[in-house]
Amino acid sequence: MKLNALASGLTLALGLTTTAALAQDVPDLGGREVVVVTENAYPPLQFLDKDGKAIGWEYDAMAEIAKRLNITVTYENISWDAMIPAVSEGQFDLGMTGITIKDERKEAVDFSDPYMRSEMLMIVRGDEARFTDAASFAADPELLVSAQPGTSPFYAAIYNILDGNEENPRVVKFETFGAGLEALKAGDVDLTLSDSTAANGYVAASNGGLKIIGEPLASEDFGFIFPKGSDLVAPMNAAIASMKADGTLDALNTKWFLDYKMGE
Repeated sequence: MKLNALASGLTLALGLTTTAALAQDVPDLGGREVVVVTENAYPPLQFLDKDGKAIGWEYDAMAEIAKRLNITVTYENISWDAMIPAVSEGQFDLGMTGITIKDERKEAVDFSDPYMRSEMLMIVRGDEARFTDAASFAADPELLVSAQPGTSPFYAAIYNILDGNEENPRVVKFETFGAGLEALKAGDVDLTLSDSTAANGYVAASNGGLKIIGEPLASEDFGFIFPKGSDLVAPMNAAIASMKADGTLDALNTKWFLDYKMGE
């Protein structure tokens, strides 16, 4: 018992030491103004509640980061397809909307360290019985999947489910994820894909209208994006590391993925 208590004490002490060290490594940016751009269309990461207020995991995380780095954050909105080019051109200091870290995107923007890992899931209507996984969907040429061009769900549909042809007519393209999801609900398409963060939120809010089928298609890491060479990357990484170390990110996950009820 004494050895176990000693080991627990050492673990706690080492954890506190690590957290304290990380806190010391987080710089003070002296109230620097940072313009963050987002889409507000990716629950529960960032979205508009029933009163039109912008809320979500990323907003809470950014508020905490602002405190730790001593920065002043203002927000702008932009569509997903314009976000990476706009940040790359320096129109904004930082972009956030559950952006998957990909090598090809690193050619245009810099990424923070990952703040979340998610899995790509298949969402169907609650009464769907014609297929149960990616293979049975692919085997029926009449079935359609919705996706936003250039997104991880789009590439998962093309390369993880279908034949690798990016012009495959079975992929119905929409400008927003929400539009594709509405098409699924209306029966205009038969499947849509999303990472688990958003998928679980939409299914939970659907009152049985939607469900998740099959195994995850892929896993992905999310990061914030910056113009190439931005001096905000290192401070942001320090803040993310400190939030991982002291349990803040875990607390946000609990709040938004377990406790928060979409649609309320």
